[in-house]
Amino acid sequence: MIFNSLDSITNLSIEERLQHLGNKQKPPAIKKSYRSNMMLNPLRLKHLNRIDNLDADMITLNLEDAIAPSRKKEALVNIALFLSHLKASKSFIIVRTNPLDEGGREEIEFLNRFSFDAIRVAKIKTKEEVLEIDRILDQRKEIHISLETKEAFHALATFSDTPRFTTANIGILDLLTSLDLPQSLVSHDNPTIHYILSKFLVDAKIAGLNPISFMFQEYNDTKGFRAWCELEKKMGFTTKACMGPIQVQIANEVFSVDNREIIRAKHIKKVFEASSKKGEHGFMDDEYGFIDEPIYRDALLVLKSIK
Repeated sequence: MIFNSLDSITNLSIEERLQHLGNKQKPPAIKKSYRSNMMLNPLRLKHLNRIDNLDADMITLNLEDAIAPSRKKEALVNIALFLSHLKASKSFIIVRTNPLDEGGREEIEFLNRFSFDAIRVAKIKTKEEVLEIDRILDQRKEIHISLETKEAFHALATFSDTPRFTTANIGILDLLTSLDLPQSLVSHDNPTIHYILSKFLVDAKIAGLNPISFMFQEYNDTKGFRAWCELEKKMGFTTKACMGPIQVQIANEVFSVDNREIIRAKHIKKVFEASSKKGEHGFMDDEYGFIDEPIYRDALLVLKSIK
């Protein structure tokens, strides 16, 4: 926990909370592969108080659509207060802002002084918006976006000019609305949803981004959530948006790399590199059959995913 007790904070006004900002700077996140991205509401102080020790690989502090306009300043100040007292966290910390023209610019500029790992801007439409974020955001932080508009869905593969732009999160419900499609399409066997997810994943990879799949709203339907995770893993996703600890547990389990895959990848790396020194890039292996350079590169991808 960040604070031993929340009693002294709960009754403070927004302006009074600003007077209690600390000066802590958490170290940047080191891990580069992520399975779960849990959304937290910054109006819930008990949840904010635990961001130093949660099982989610990523934590997103949400300033956007879950927060009523009348309480956005309160949510922003709460984030600032807890980040300013955060010494360390085992999770990658993200702040999700409102769209740039709806307060996002001001939120980014206010948050620049605090220590977290990435900003995530809602409802991005163009590459120019990403370039603007790059200009105004503190250079130590990554840029993430929420892909929720038909414009970004169409052009994502071209959004690759900013090195610290690393991640795209698909907001499936808002995207369907932008495409003038009903949200009732969201089911495991719907071909339109399969196409949307596949296109998003491939275009994100073309742009050099980690694609994070959508948040499943039915929190108590753990079987349904697991089914989505298993489908998305087959498609090539490695990270899933989560609503809470139960979904985080499932996502971490499903998107973990199987130990047998790791053993196989390590073996392939070892024998291929040994063979390569002899000038042989294609050979029969007693344990895993024919191995050549494409199979070697795939093994490296598996090993990269566990770092």
